[in-house]
Amino acid sequence: MNDTPSSTPPPSGPPEPQQPRFHDYHDAPPPPPAYPPFEHQTQMLAQQSRPALPPRRGRKGFAAAVVAAALVVGGGAGLGGAAAYDAMNGDDSSATSSSSTVSASPVVARGDNDPASGSGVEAVASAVLPSVVKLDVSSGQEAGSGSGIILSSDGLILTNNHVAEVAGDNGSITASFADGSHAKATIVGLDPLTDTALVKAQGVSGLTPATIGDSDAVKVGEEVVAIGSPFGLDATVTSGIVSALNRPVGVGSDSQGNATVYPAIQTDAAINPGNSGGPLVDSDGHVIGINSSIQSTSSGGSGESGSIGLGFAIPIDEVLPVIDQMKNGDKPTHARIGVSVQDVAATGGAQVVDGAKISEVGADSAAGQAGLQDGDVITKVDDHLITGSDSLVATVRSYRPDDKVTITYERNGQEKTVQLTLDSDADPAS
Repeated sequence: MNDTPSSTPPPSGPPEPQQPRFHDYHDAPPPPPAYPPFEHQTQMLAQQSRPALPPRRGRKGFAAAVVAAALVVGGGAGLGGAAAYDAMNGDDSSATSSSSTVSASPVVARGDNDPASGSGVEAVASAVLPSVVKLDVSSGQEAGSGSGIILSSDGLILTNNHVAEVAGDNGSITASFADGSHAKATIVGLDPLTDTALVKAQGVSGLTPATIGDSDAVKVGEEVVAIGSPFGLDATVTSGIVSALNRPVGVGSDSQGNATVYPAIQTDAAINPGNSGGPLVDSDGHVIGINSSIQSTSSGGSGESGSIGLGFAIPIDEVLPVIDQMKNGDKPTHARIGVSVQDVAATGGAQVVDGAKISEVGADSAAGQAGLQDGDVITKVDDHLITGSDSLVATVRSYRPDDKVTITYERNGQEKTVQLTLDSDADPAS
């Protein structure tokens, strides 16, 4: 049984803001429905055009807010600003000379310093840019661009599932490298549940692999840099800080209705459509996350909007086991407890308890064997606070099959605990 919110089949359009749910994002999107504007929505970041024709343990506690998600595939974005640039940089014939009594800022020669000898964002950009690629993906009437992270000198590239899957079985992927060269690429593996994918550039060698960091060691407030190809503008560098950790972000579901939810690193570094699959790196230039989604203020159907300082990256530690499985040609596996759940605020004594309420338990699942029942409200997994269905799924996915965990739950107003061994979604009985 899937660890998913119990619901009817996911809707095909953007969710209502009061009850955000998942929906399938694997098929080509239909024309946008005439929904009334709503305040926030999460966008996947691959810049895609509409068809022209009809896990690891030791996680920190989750923040209480759950990011509602809707996969929005927008049209091609126009680029403006040339006129403004000319106006700002052109000569101003009406300018008058300064009085001799007014001192001006001195002008000094900057020199040709080696960027690598600098500090901060400059040094990080110099080190990481050679390891980032632009990915142009097309299939039939659908096309888009995203970003990727070089993992090996012979062309293994990490990106998002929602970037690579556009190619399908008969499409094409072109990788563009920092030196201006290009190469065709093929899909090695896709994992919709973690929104990760591996592709392999053909006939290349001597590439610069990125250095993988430790996302478990990331702290709120530390400086980070995002690199990618927003709106097709390759080798774009932005910087900011880590705004929050373990933010449960849901961005859809696979074809079987299994939720794509991950405990995201939230950042205010500018991330836009096309940044998907690119790296979020720390101040040492080490990859700590894969840029994947943004919160947007655009209304449904009004097209893609840009960064408002709410970007989300998949922690690299969460997906390293999945990356290894795809690299070895295996189907990725994920941990589960075997329940369907829904958001709830349950009354426990004099307090109201947030959590994930079980609506169905698989008889042969880990939860069933541990004695969990319909109506129980799960409030913790080990020390990780569970605030709703999304945070439960994201937390469980941060572990691996066969890990042992302690579940804290409420039953009839009483708090109870039970230990169980996590199932694998490779086992049909779970």
